Amino acid sequence: MRLLCRCLEVSRSGYYAWARRPPSRRAQTDARLTAQLRLAHADSGRTYGRPRLVHALRARGIAVSGKRVARLMRAAGLHARGRRRFRVTTDSAHRYPVAPNRLRRRFAVATVNAVWAADMTACATGDGWCYFAVVLDLASRRVIGWAVRRSPTYELVISALQQALAHRRPRATLLHHSDRGIQYANRPYRDLLARHRITASMSRLGDCWDNAPVESFFSTFKAETASDRAWLDAHEAAGAIGEYLDFYNRRRLHSSLGYRSPLEFEAALKSAV
Repeated sequence: MRLLCRCLEVSRSGYYAWARRPPSRRAQTDARLTAQLRLAHADSGRTYGRPRLVHALRARGIAVSGKRVARLMRAAGLHARGRRRFRVTTDSAHRYPVAPNRLRRRFAVATVNAVWAADMTACATGDGWCYFAVVLDLASRRVIGWAVRRSPTYELVISALQQALAHRRPRATLLHHSDRGIQYANRPYRDLLARHRITASMSRLGDCWDNAPVESFFSTFKAETASDRAWLDAHEAAGAIGEYLDFYNRRRLHSSLGYRSPLEFEAALKSAV
């Protein structure tokens, strides 16, 4: 110890005084905040980055700045997940009729069951690609119907829509928006919409921004379900997707909803009526 202190040009008494000194108040606060950050990060399935962790801590009554959270995240090695591989699923080269773009990017919807948006995406598994279709209520961004299949057939998107119809009782004025892919333009899907008196709307050719909320959802989904290994097959993918959607609808803080979950936002909409 005498040699180390001489090399570092500090006194032995100064070193021992430092070693016996308790952590500073700021260091103790940082330790408590780091513990809360770890809990919030784990509770999100390791999906939250700095902005949502800030709001998660503030929701727990902990006042903290974004800069401090970023510093503590770096020190603790906390970060949001990366992204999974994907592939293009929209096939617009068909002869089925295409509905006009009635939504026209009016994504701010005031009431539930006024506008539903649908789309599908592909997910990589160890057994090849599987396909995931969703139906979102645009008022709350809640996933109200979903399905996973090995093939991107019209049965996939019909299954997701049937689940949404079973969970909700939409009005005759409901607008359903999707891309113009063959799965949504196909006769069986159009017939199902017609039986429930749902008006169809479709994006313009090659314009993904016309269905931006669902595109944003898929981007979030792929980032937050990324892991070190691929899902084994479509069955394992469906189980993992179901778990994620339960988290997404019930607990995930959504920036466009004022950092509330879809279910919490829907409850606020209903209480305001």
